[in-house]
Amino acid sequence: MPLHYRQGDLLFLRQDVRPAGDLTTRHSDVIVAGEATGHAHRLQEGTILEAPDGALYLDVTHTTQVLHEEHGPITLDPGLWLVVRQREYSPEAIRRVVD
Repeated sequence: MPLHYRQGDLLFLRQDVRPAGDLTTRHSDVIVAGEATGHAHRLQEGTILEAPDGALYLDVTHTTQVLHEEHGPITLDPGLWLVVRQREYSPEAIRRVVD
């Protein structure tokens, strides 16, 4: 089973260990909404968790998909997945990619 997937500006990394500390459950299926387009990466089944430092995790108990209006769906196997937002360099600063 693959240990990572990419969908647009998001990278999904399979985690072997749950992070220490409290994770807050989001009561929405939106992982990240695009700032420019308003399109969203959505988790079909599972739970979106947020760490105190802002890191996002997907807790997937059954095989599911991440959907987005402009990208093909990706299928995630059960497990814990870290969500990493792509960053880009500009002369002013390193910043998150605006989707």
